[in-house]
Amino acid sequence: MNKDLKDMTSEELERVVVGLGQKKYLAGYLFKFIHAQGGRDLSAISTLSKAFRSQLAEQGYFISQLKVVDRLTDPDGSAKYLFELADGERIESVLLPDEDRATLCVSTQAGCPMGCAFCATAKIPFRRNLTAGEIVDQVYVAAASLVARHSSLDAQETTRHEVDGRITNIVYMGMGEPLLNYDAVLRSIRILNYSSGRNIGIRHITISTCGIAPAIRQLAREEIRPRLAISLGAPSDALRDRLMPVNRKHPIDELLGAVRTYQAGTGQRVTFEYVLIDKVNDTVNHAKLLVKLLRGLMSNVNLIEHNPFSGCGFTGSSRERIQRFADTLKGAGVETTIRFRMGRGIQAACGQLQAGYKERCDLEK
Repeated sequence: MNKDLKDMTSEELERVVVGLGQKKYLAGYLFKFIHAQGGRDLSAISTLSKAFRSQLAEQGYFISQLKVVDRLTDPDGSAKYLFELADGERIESVLLPDEDRATLCVSTQAGCPMGCAFCATAKIPFRRNLTAGEIVDQVYVAAASLVARHSSLDAQETTRHEVDGRITNIVYMGMGEPLLNYDAVLRSIRILNYSSGRNIGIRHITISTCGIAPAIRQLAREEIRPRLAISLGAPSDALRDRLMPVNRKHPIDELLGAVRTYQAGTGQRVTFEYVLIDKVNDTVNHAKLLVKLLRGLMSNVNLIEHNPFSGCGFTGSSRERIQRFADTLKGAGVETTIRFRMGRGIQAACGQLQAGYKERCDLEK
């Protein structure tokens, strides 16, 4: 049994508390201490009796915490965190501040098993899934850093979210495939969304997936419904097979069938993410095929500049080719947004996260 209290929902904490012979309402104090106040030391929960705190510790319960190995900042305002887990594995998270929001891109796995040809993380062997506690702690550490940053700068240099340490948006789009760590991801969303914790609105939480069709169908049946984004990358099976090996298991027809099931069950629009690679998937004909593919779906398209990394044989599309692709989609009535690079100077842009594993693997060769 997992004894990490940070890994538990409010209901799970209630079962622990009652199981130890205590009143159920004490679980609320415990949840608030961990998830609203960022508490890390059981002995510091003053709302619980000293005897109960000792009982929890004696039973092996603890509050996990990520170790911050490094924090890098980019001139564009973004920040990248390198975390070490309790077993020595490492992950990265990226904070993207803006005037009216602060978005954190969180990891769900150490390494990644998906093998997408345009992604640096895919070059790292899959290590393991993260727990819900390890996922939510990425949010808590980043929020604390916003407060710390505010205390060191003039008030005019900070946004209102840096003042109170609020992360307003969460995107499950860091290292790993969220829907291959389904249970922990959904538990972490319930924890982050809970009113007595960080209370992050469900419409401000997005799961980004490479396209695990059965899990998308399962997500449609959940009572909690985050936003869904799908990395598409190509408008045909032949090209998507080359760029994203997941397509060989869940081809485009199956993927879009799952999306239709999801939309029928939730009524929610889906975002399709499309990384543009020079002369590979960025022609006007590719755009026209994409228009045809998405016809009838409630969707929008985010066009993402491909971000370079060591050993990658691809080149990102030029601004001119990106704009032409976008104009073709918009001309056909497809809602389209161009997402230009943020965090590229610190290797924190989309598809660049490697958590130092690339260097480690090079040394082991």
